[in-house]
Amino acid sequence: MIRRTAHRIRTAGFLVLLCGCVAAAAHQVGDLRGTGDLGIVIERASGRVVVVDTTARSALGRIGGLGDLSHASAVYSRDGRYAYVFGRDGGLSKLDLLALRIERRIVQAGNSIGGAISQDGSLVAVSNYEPGGVRIFDAATLDPVADIPAGIDDRRSKVVGLVDAPGRRFVFTLYEAGEIWVADVDGSGRVQLEKFPRVGDQPYDALITPDGRHYIAGLFGEDGLALLDLWHPDEGVRRILPGYGRGEAPLPVYKMPHLEGWAVAGERLFVPAVGRHEVLVLDRRTWAERGRVPMPGQPIFVVARPDGREVWVNFALPNNDRVEVVDTETGAVTRSLRPGRGVLHMEFTPRGEQVWISVRDENRVDVYDTRSHEKLAEVPAEQPSGIFFSARAHRIGL
Repeated sequence: MIRRTAHRIRTAGFLVLLCGCVAAAAHQVGDLRGTGDLGIVIERASGRVVVVDTTARSALGRIGGLGDLSHASAVYSRDGRYAYVFGRDGGLSKLDLLALRIERRIVQAGNSIGGAISQDGSLVAVSNYEPGGVRIFDAATLDPVADIPAGIDDRRSKVVGLVDAPGRRFVFTLYEAGEIWVADVDGSGRVQLEKFPRVGDQPYDALITPDGRHYIAGLFGEDGLALLDLWHPDEGVRRILPGYGRGEAPLPVYKMPHLEGWAVAGERLFVPAVGRHEVLVLDRRTWAERGRVPMPGQPIFVVARPDGREVWVNFALPNNDRVEVVDTETGAVTRSLRPGRGVLHMEFTPRGEQVWISVRDENRVDVYDTRSHEKLAEVPAEQPSGIFFSARAHRIGL
């Protein structure tokens, strides 16, 4: 009798302990989450980012102390947990989205304009206005790996249009020098440079096609684009759309158009025209002009929905309160939206069911359904600008 009672007590104790362990494990599992539906919104005036959840359409928290974010961009680690934020003051910050904290921050130059992460996720590169050039860092530690001064002879040049390309390569343009450089970084940090001179007057920004093959730089000093085929670099840089504004006086440019939006839809490429109220349409097979889409203002971003069915366009002043939706098959504007003053950036969720739009002067981000074009939610943010989702971790050139 005594033995049976002791056995029951031991059994009961074991069950209590087992239940406690199961409850603790359940609690830990409940605290875990993935990063696939996370992203950041730049709060440009306050030096902070808002970490957002695209499934819940809400903010998870803020990370501050990031310096001058007046022209900031971001890339992601391969697992989507860490965001690398490039500030205008030369700051490079590695952020932990799950812990909502700065992992490490360095100031690597005096004035920078963006960056990229290598195909294998091991290197982060930053393009600099001052002193001019590209600096490359270890993605895990932010320790320096390589320094690439850019320019001709002793004259430094602003570097823009920096993108990653397959094979631990980075491609970028030299604004004053009018050149495109390809930097190939080996495992020991040695850099091999391939330079393409005289590509055009003032290459100001660039994109790389989603397959990583074609690098296209816009030209601010002349009408046209410069095309480099990275599969066949020996063929050199080819000029496409030369003189697209021939015979007409250019309109004032209030803000540089941006090409990083990946406006590649099927066999067509949609790009904003410098000094014109038009979106230019190119055939990706021949790189010839396929058409033009008239716009109510100067386009800044032309961003393709992931399925390629639409492109969404925003504008410089005085038309920066609107977004035009263009059918990529017909080239017709199918919807005109007026989110509010200061529309700066647009970012689609990975499968394209939502688009998030920063509305700077209204201190919020709007979330739209891309099928109905109706607004689904608003997320408060202080003077928001760039929006960068963690899905960029798995795309070339973003």
